[in-house]
Amino acid sequence: MKYNKLGKTDIEISEIGFGAWAIALDWWGKKIEEDEAKRMLKKAYDVGINFFETGDLYGKGLSEKLIGEVFKDMRDEIVISTKYGYDFSGVEQIGHKELPQRFDEDYTRMALRNSLERLQTDHLDMYGVHNPKLKDVRNDSIFNLLDSFIEEGSIKTYQVALGPAIGWTQEGLEAMDKPNLSAVQTVYNILEQTPGNELMKKAVEKDVGILVRVPEASGILTGKVNADTKFDDNDHRSVRKREWLKESLEKVEQFRPIAERNGLNITEFAMKFMMTKKGFATVLPTMISEEEVVNYAEMSDGKYISDSDMKEVEELYNTWPSYELKATPQTN
Repeated sequence: MKYNKLGKTDIEISEIGFGAWAIALDWWGKKIEEDEAKRMLKKAYDVGINFFETGDLYGKGLSEKLIGEVFKDMRDEIVISTKYGYDFSGVEQIGHKELPQRFDEDYTRMALRNSLERLQTDHLDMYGVHNPKLKDVRNDSIFNLLDSFIEEGSIKTYQVALGPAIGWTQEGLEAMDKPNLSAVQTVYNILEQTPGNELMKKAVEKDVGILVRVPEASGILTGKVNADTKFDDNDHRSVRKREWLKESLEKVEQFRPIAERNGLNITEFAMKFMMTKKGFATVLPTMISEEEVVNYAEMSDGKYISDSDMKEVEELYNTWPSYELKATPQTN
């Protein structure tokens, strides 16, 4: 396992991180029982993964609770990142409709306190603002409060996680201007490089790490999804349109020769493409079994894609049609 510096901090995180949403939600075609989730977390640590990225929303605290139980006696050996901003108290978490958001001081202090308790720790390596809109990114009081948490030692640094869908370009670009922000999390993969490429460019300038999620393009790059695949309504990928699946599979075939000349399958090539990018900090594949944890970890071996092959992928990407990006609605 290789490790990268997390933005402007001195924290070292594994190139492959453990995105811990799937162990608490059945949004990827599988319900993971708690015992299996704990085995997956332990296996991740055993194969060199030290970065565990979660959020209080995932299973209404269940994901945090599982991480806390597994690593309660190993706090200094792992890097914990969690997020807040959705007020899930008193609401039922059904489907993918966004819940009410709160970033005010009282709620933020309560959310941090609860996360620390569930994670069984007195500090977080990184705290995250979960899917903020532009008005939130421009709200200095939110980040002044996070700065105060750094000063008091309850967090070491913070991130902004963009979403829920792909886009939120301006939100990400402006967030990087925050002096103590060390990471931006975004949907980014070889098929969906916008806005990731633009965000990555500024990340290099600002010494911010990009946390890559959905690197497998909702399963397209794993070989487990084809044009006939049907997702259950509660599966996070059910929002993907049938024509998107078909077009994406056709795109995969265009860069397959580049992968094969590198001796890599499509999944390996797509992951290494991300890890070759400047500004990259860690990639967070969706993992739903111990076997997948091991397989993804093995892809971090210090071997990257050549400049010429990266350029060829870029040229291919530039021939593809653009797609819709989400952004904060503008009222003026």
